[in-house]
Amino acid sequence: MSVVDNAVYRAGRRTSEPDSLDHTLGALRDEEEQDGRSAADFAWIGLLRPDDAEIARVARDLHLPALAVEDAVHAHQRPKLERYDDVEFVVLRPAWYVEAEEDVQVGEVHLFLGSDFVVTVRHAEYPDLADVRRRLEDDPELLTLGPRAVLYAILDQVVDDYAPVVNELRRDIDQIENEVFGGDPDVSRRIYGLSREVIEFQRATEPLRAMLRTLVHDTEDDESLVRLHRGLRDVADHVESAVEAADSFRQLLERLLTVNASLVGQRQNQEMQRLSETSLAQGEEVKKISSWAAILFTPSLIGAIYGMNFEHMPELGWVYGYPFALSLMVVASLVLFAIFKKRGWM
Repeated sequence: MSVVDNAVYRAGRRTSEPDSLDHTLGALRDEEEQDGRSAADFAWIGLLRPDDAEIARVARDLHLPALAVEDAVHAHQRPKLERYDDVEFVVLRPAWYVEAEEDVQVGEVHLFLGSDFVVTVRHAEYPDLADVRRRLEDDPELLTLGPRAVLYAILDQVVDDYAPVVNELRRDIDQIENEVFGGDPDVSRRIYGLSREVIEFQRATEPLRAMLRTLVHDTEDDESLVRLHRGLRDVADHVESAVEAADSFRQLLERLLTVNASLVGQRQNQEMQRLSETSLAQGEEVKKISSWAAILFTPSLIGAIYGMNFEHMPELGWVYGYPFALSLMVVASLVLFAIFKKRGWM
């Protein structure tokens, strides 16, 4: 089977490490028969990527609720705490940040808690619960509280791992702010991408609020669970911080997207204004060129007419023909110049 760790605990101490699931429950029952059972006697079975048959076998031996087992098989569940008579089913969504891809990865851990057992089911290598188990085993006083102590320790680890994610998201948003006001053309794509990561992070953290309210309420009136109650309240505070940070990130990214759209529109308007001004300037130049072309064309036209050298042109024999042609050229040019000047083309 996909058993990564399998142990029986008694009075906060690891008393045996059975080599199979069958022996785990057998060892627990044997110790109970010999010395009497206390709330601190329980087995902790850790499974990694179990197949359907393996989960079905564990469910059969431990009498796990069918609906919870189905959720554990299919995975992709939201964080939740469900109770089925004497068995609790918990789903947690650990998160970690992949800097190279600027991506928030979210995993999934399922826990089945009974009066004398804890089963943890993971479908990925992360998070590694071996460190959680070692810390618990180094704290027998906490471990004597039984399966709820395991749930608290795993919750504490998962929520503590949210802090680096929050810090990395905050760093990314600071970078995006600089890019927005720096005019980076690809910043919109980055904002959309980071918004999706923040939403995914919210989905992992926000449901924990209700779960921890329930757990804190369950332990507040039991004097034997004072330490557990305080620990759960501390975890609840950290969850609130993570949820509030994620919510503020989402709102800030929405505002950044709006600001970026405004800045892009402003830059486009400025560019259009510049192009319009350039176009107007070019139009003025065209007017001037056209005006001078018309003025110069008129003398050329008159000169061309009298330069055709036809035999029967009355003006060719006229004494005043030459000064008349020159005068006509000057007058026509001056008239055109006055007209164009009046219209502002020159």
